[in-house]
Amino acid sequence: MSDAAVEFLLENLKQLLLYNANLILDVKGQVEFLYNDLSLFKAFLKDSTEKRNKNATLQELVKQIRDVVYEAEDTVDTFVAQAAVHKSRSSIERAFHIFDYPAKLRSVAKKIEGIRAKVKDIYDNKKFGFEALQDGERSTKAKEKKAPIVEEDNVVGFEDEAKTVTNLLMGGPEELEVISIIGMPGLGKTTLAKMIYRDPKIEYEFYNRAWVYVSQEYNRKEVFLNIWSHFAKPSDEMYKMNDEKIAKELREFLEKGKYLIVMDDVWTEDAWNDLKIAFPRNKKRSKILLTSRIRRVAVHANPNREPHNLRFLNSDESWILLQRKALGAEECPKELIQPGRLIARECGGLPLALVVIGGILLEKGTESYWWEKVAQSVDAYIAMDQEKRMDSFITLSFNHLPYYLRACFLYFGMFPEDCQIPVWKLVRLWIAEGFIQQKEGMSLEDIAEEYLDDLVNRNLVMVGERRSNGKVKTCHVHDMLHVFCKNQAAEENFFQEIKRFDQVTYSSSNPYLESYRRLCIHSRVWSYISSKPFGPRVRSFLCFSSEEIILQAEHTSSIPGAFKLLRVLDAKPIFFTRFPTDLAQLVHLRYLVLSSNFKILPSPISSLWNMQTLIVETSERTLEIKGDIWKMIQLRHLKTNASTSLPGPLAKSRKSKDDSLINANLKTISTISPESCTEDVFARAPNLKKLGIRGKLAKLLESKGVSSLFDSLGKLDYLENLKLLNDVFPLPPSEGKLAGLPQRYKFPPKLKKLTLADTLLDWSQMATLGMLESLEILKLKDNAFKGEWWQPEDGGFRALKVLFIGRTDLVHWHASTHHFPRLRSLYLKHCTSLEAVPVSLADVLSLQIIDLYCTTKSAAASARKIQQCKKTMKDEAEKQGNKGIVFKLSVYPPDQ
Repeated sequence: MSDAAVEFLLENLKQLLLYNANLILDVKGQVEFLYNDLSLFKAFLKDSTEKRNKNATLQELVKQIRDVVYEAEDTVDTFVAQAAVHKSRSSIERAFHIFDYPAKLRSVAKKIEGIRAKVKDIYDNKKFGFEALQDGERSTKAKEKKAPIVEEDNVVGFEDEAKTVTNLLMGGPEELEVISIIGMPGLGKTTLAKMIYRDPKIEYEFYNRAWVYVSQEYNRKEVFLNIWSHFAKPSDEMYKMNDEKIAKELREFLEKGKYLIVMDDVWTEDAWNDLKIAFPRNKKRSKILLTSRIRRVAVHANPNREPHNLRFLNSDESWILLQRKALGAEECPKELIQPGRLIARECGGLPLALVVIGGILLEKGTESYWWEKVAQSVDAYIAMDQEKRMDSFITLSFNHLPYYLRACFLYFGMFPEDCQIPVWKLVRLWIAEGFIQQKEGMSLEDIAEEYLDDLVNRNLVMVGERRSNGKVKTCHVHDMLHVFCKNQAAEENFFQEIKRFDQVTYSSSNPYLESYRRLCIHSRVWSYISSKPFGPRVRSFLCFSSEEIILQAEHTSSIPGAFKLLRVLDAKPIFFTRFPTDLAQLVHLRYLVLSSNFKILPSPISSLWNMQTLIVETSERTLEIKGDIWKMIQLRHLKTNASTSLPGPLAKSRKSKDDSLINANLKTISTISPESCTEDVFARAPNLKKLGIRGKLAKLLESKGVSSLFDSLGKLDYLENLKLLNDVFPLPPSEGKLAGLPQRYKFPPKLKKLTLADTLLDWSQMATLGMLESLEILKLKDNAFKGEWWQPEDGGFRALKVLFIGRTDLVHWHASTHHFPRLRSLYLKHCTSLEAVPVSLADVLSLQIIDLYCTTKSAAASARKIQQCKKTMKDEAEKQGNKGIVFKLSVYPPDQ
């Protein structure tokens, strides 16, 4: 994307000139001139966003800009990487290269001059582009930002459809039966299936349920593992099994009871034949719910049952759905009814088309001009068949995206189809890719989440799961939108997908492959790596394989050696048995995920001065970072799964109070050892928002004179999320019991979320947590508290919205509305001794969710009393003309 490429390069050059000018000292003047020259393109690209889609002159101009920007980026990045290597050499090594380096300097200077000449030539001829912009196009007014649309529980027009399929699932013969939903893409097969899957009646009837997305290209083993993950976490041994063995394990588990498996988007009869071996034909009224766009697949899976053919929406249903997506809860103005009904009619009853067009209208606001203009565009697609029309609707929506959202949207095509993408990962990748530009007063992460909300509101991105605070936790795109992203990306050389590796197709000598700047690889990773690929222009390498690839010592440098200009390296499925020495030369790296058996992260890691997100997963319980991470001033997020020892600031910097070693960008450190929680360490990261601590927490609380290590946490004025994980291995958790918690004033002042595990505290200590004024989410994981009795103190937990209690021996819990006045969600898991959930919690007006997992029958019975009280309160509110709060109770297993 030209827009994102220009903005990123300008920001990159700016950072280079400000912080690492010593690397380009001999060509600094040329780089400064290049920065000024390229700045001319920025405004033009922004202004031409919508018009370029219809104007061949603009399209050609934008392509020329993209090519010259990429050439400039390649020239500067290559030189910086070479300069960094030269600088890191010893004086003896430099002597051997005494003639190489000046030659490279002359070469890069000459290239920059050539690029500047191309920029001038494009800019001098840009008047044709300006003329194309001046054709009377109405400017888009700044509109007030609308609140996000909340997803409906029931989708328009699907109520009767859902009832029909639900009845089929709950009835029928004793033997396993396949029920199918068929229909064209975009008609809502998956939406209907999810609506049924989440129905409380279905949840009650089938407590063994699983959802798996099959798609056109599936991996048999991965499908079986995905199904198993709904019932238990797959073990390391299971990942090493072949698909036949996993199918056998799955079949033996399902044989024991009644089950429902949803198989979404099955394309062929062979796929059904390939996967059905995992589903036992037990006589317990088990069901398979299958969705497919192809009728013969459904008939093949069950010749004795006619598939449910999903209908199109009628005109009234189409109009209702369009209004919901375009206006939210607002009343439709009279002047919009005529163009709105025309748009709804021209969408041909296709829900996805209505949703996508509704997203365009939501962004345009309620100005009749835009509704009439969109109506004219939709009308142009009436003669097309349904599938081509749907693709045209998506193109129309994409063309209405502002320039800064386009690259963000196309990026979804890099992930596997129907992949539930963690938002924390997506946001950090967008930032590393340079798609997010700084705004005053906002963090890059907040801006990125704002972009995501915008795409959700435009109905281009679907929410998978929300966090307890209402923010999006996981997301994905519809399969038709996913195909569009891949096709559009291919046109713009945005990324290359390597799905079924072929030595000929992906030959390292293939010039077409070398033009791509991003690679995503989904399978046969080792075959690709062992082919010795070469990508001199590749900036991102993302691996999404479901199988772990162990990279032996002699191959650890194969990736950094092949892709020297990487900014993003997500190699989670690739297990490194040794730290890649060449990795330290990838000075442009901004996002790195490494899986390993490292006990030590060596000192060269601190050479990566551009690093923003560093994630290290190791099979070891501890990790020691030898590198001076305080030199990595761009570092924003450091995440490890082990108890990690951080290096303290050097003695010299401690004495001099060197402000240059304060990292104001660092927002996340997780998980570090208690011994690393020193005042010196946290003084270097004053803006931390998230902190995880794993290890012997007693050391954190030990008094050293008049203070303890925990005291330094109280000085983290911006910390919002704290995890305290007590790990005393090889001793049993019972040996790690904490005597108590620090006093309230020692906790971070803005703490919103607190997680405790294996601390074995007495319930009396909850009084301290209750007095934390900002605490909204409290997660008490397994063995966080111990004891049979809990009586909260009055006046506590004034802000608490979410309470999670894991495995505990709690028996009696007494509480009422004034103990948890703002509680919204209560989760109890493996509370196998608890006699009852306090029924008086029914009086907490904000309470919306109680979720019980493997508790006692008496606790479930008390929760149902709360449910009945909530229903009565809702009915009373509606009688008085008010909207009552919807309450949801979930009990597993359901027969409790």
